[in-house]
Amino acid sequence: MTHDPADLTAADYLDGAREMTAADRLHLAHLLAEEAARLTPDPATAAGIRASFPDPATTRTETD
Repeated sequence: MTHDPADLTAADYLDGAREMTAADRLHLAHLLAEEAARLTPDPATAAGIRASFPDPATTRTETD
């Protein structure tokens, strides 16, 4: 992995998003996936990335 954030690719961000999901850090996973989607030139692929890592703030369910 690189030390310069400008050198990171969409795949690097997706790897990080998967790692954060495994660590139950869903908000950070979402942010990394958003950056991966931003770097992805194909709109359909970008939409798929966003769908795979939804914003946990908008997908919460309230329990009694």
